[in-house]
Amino acid sequence: MSNLEHTILILNGKGGCGKTTISTNVASYYANNGFRTTLMDYDPQASSSMWHSLRSETSANINLITAYERFSTVTRSWKLRVPLDTQQLIIDVPAGMNGFELQDLIKKVDTIIIPVTPSPIDIHATSDFIKDLILIGKVRSYPIKIGVVANRVKKESPVYLPLIKFLSHLDIPFVTLLWDSMNYVKGAEKGQGIFDMDKADCKDDIESWDELTNWIDSSKDNSRKIHYLSRQASTVSHIG
Repeated sequence: MSNLEHTILILNGKGGCGKTTISTNVASYYANNGFRTTLMDYDPQASSSMWHSLRSETSANINLITAYERFSTVTRSWKLRVPLDTQQLIIDVPAGMNGFELQDLIKKVDTIIIPVTPSPIDIHATSDFIKDLILIGKVRSYPIKIGVVANRVKKESPVYLPLIKFLSHLDIPFVTLLWDSMNYVKGAEKGQGIFDMDKADCKDDIESWDELTNWIDSSKDNSRKIHYLSRQASTVSHIG
């Protein structure tokens, strides 16, 4: 009997927005909070798998499924089987994933996190992707919680207000801003997430994750956070 409590999909049609960084750090968060956690890597670039291979034996345990691999000796369903004791499943997918495979995956998840970087081009592409996700992916047909996360934000120059306005019309929360921090780079080199690190060394980063982890774990309506993040982004844009 499966113990699976929550399946989280990290998704964006555009590459370079930090899907793997968020996937690995979500996995790090749950593993370090005592949940039996599995990370499923669909991306042929295998960045999540590489991160996992660098984890030390003393790090909180995270199971890995290399979903991008194809084997003639085993069935696809066998390859993708999730350990029965898994409580939290985090799925990292490539930018180009679409069609039936993506639609089938969407049916099985509880939460979708869409990362976006602070570039007008990326924001426009993400807005178009969300439209397609709703219209083509039919994500509204399922009881799925969807939220957008601003990733790699430099404190002097976020440009998110147009995206926040767009999301507010769709009733999709803009959940939080994650700062452009060297802690993510250092963590990637060691197979660590910020929740594996010394809290004193990454206090600001952990605080920026509080909004996201609280949103993931909460079943309440989070639309009020659109207005909070709108004020936050507006305030930060004037720093410097």
